[in-house]
Amino acid sequence: MDPKNVKSDLVLILDYGSQYTHLITRRIRSLSVFSLCISGTSSLSTITDLNPSVVILSGGPHSVHTPDSPSFPDGFLQWAHSNGVTVLGICYGLQLLVQRLGGDVRVGDKQEYGRMEICADKPSALFGPEKVGKRQVVWMSHGDEAVTLPDGFHVVARSDQGAVAAIENPSAKLYGLQYHPEVTHSEEGMETLQRFLFDVCGVGAGWKMEDVMEEEIKVIKETVGPDEHVICALSGGVDSTVAATLVHKAIGDRLHCVFVDNGLLRYKERERVMETFEKDLHLPVVCVDAVGQFLTKLKGVVDPETKRKIIGKEFICIFDAFAQELEGKLGKKPSYLVQGTLYPDVIESCPPPGTGRTHSHTIKSHHNVGGLPKDMKLKLIEPLKLLFKDEVRQLGRILDVPVAFLKRHPFPGPGLAVRVLGDVTEGNALDILRLVDEIFIQSIKDAGLYDSIWQAFAVFLPVRSVGVQGDQRTHSHVVALRAVTSQDGMTADW
Repeated sequence: MDPKNVKSDLVLILDYGSQYTHLITRRIRSLSVFSLCISGTSSLSTITDLNPSVVILSGGPHSVHTPDSPSFPDGFLQWAHSNGVTVLGICYGLQLLVQRLGGDVRVGDKQEYGRMEICADKPSALFGPEKVGKRQVVWMSHGDEAVTLPDGFHVVARSDQGAVAAIENPSAKLYGLQYHPEVTHSEEGMETLQRFLFDVCGVGAGWKMEDVMEEEIKVIKETVGPDEHVICALSGGVDSTVAATLVHKAIGDRLHCVFVDNGLLRYKERERVMETFEKDLHLPVVCVDAVGQFLTKLKGVVDPETKRKIIGKEFICIFDAFAQELEGKLGKKPSYLVQGTLYPDVIESCPPPGTGRTHSHTIKSHHNVGGLPKDMKLKLIEPLKLLFKDEVRQLGRILDVPVAFLKRHPFPGPGLAVRVLGDVTEGNALDILRLVDEIFIQSIKDAGLYDSIWQAFAVFLPVRSVGVQGDQRTHSHVVALRAVTSQDGMTADW
């Protein structure tokens, strides 16, 4: 999906390293407005090429006083002003605006962290006349504060401690919030964002999954030549299944799906997903039994990062072999590999600005993002890479993927290898974990809790504990049970 072809105003977030930046992106999309997140130190041409209607400067852990603190490029504010682009600074973003425009930011006398009350003390574009004199709870997280504002700016809200909470210069289309409206702890934060986008900026709510589907199908048809063939790696999860269904809709039977049984699947996963692929989705799927190949390579490996790399490499080897087989049947080799990479995968693999690193902390490194060999012969198609998980589920519904399948909990790309802490081939750890997981998930379903939980799973721990079974004292393995709730797969609670 090309952001330039999206039928919606674009709200562009410049990321300065806040743990909440992705939430801004997600909250804005929930208002049917398309939003993207890029590095806060992106070049001016990168920003202008995307042609945003609004730019939001995110929060971050930095201080504007440090010499290497990240900032927007020179000429950005001039470009925004001359093109009528509205800019909102949040937390660090507010301080950056103030400092770059000649105001004064200092270390706060009373640093503010956590829930705080603020009050709008005059009519403003950000809050409207109805909020004047009324208090609201917000989430603060700052050590520095703006003490002298640039010309044209006014303070429109303060905290109980007297610190600046919101500023604006409507004639210049520049605004700032010292707190985080995107987090749920800011009780009226969504209302403020809504007012900012629709009333202040005049943004249109034109972001629809139907348009995303049409655009993706168009892009796939333009990318894949009329005689070219495509392989799709199906994991049995929601992401790869929706990606495959979308590509199948675009190019039909020139899509060739492969499902790999790597010995790291859940209980009866192979039988269950193959039935869904064939009976419900009518996808052309070949099942490859590679249990021995994977488990042989994983024997003796305990480091989780090494496991991920091994698994990613083996998957690609299998896809290349599958492509060679297809070449014998078709007379030509497939050119593309489809993957169900999502936007959180992309965000988690981007470098945080101001760290001096060319890459981020390694969060995801299996075959979906960081584990692809440089000499891979297949070109990638990632039709979901700008979507969040709940958006993929919406897209799946439009594509008639069975609802029960769409509601499945996420499952890691490396499978049970990262849920067995230690050597996966040792003893019967995998068999125990499969049965425990099946009992756990079925119990959650029986209790009517499955759909309200984002992800539930069991983990095989590398410890033993004493217990009593059948009137006998035992000393055996321990498993942990985990269940979390989430909206977007980026933040979670137990």
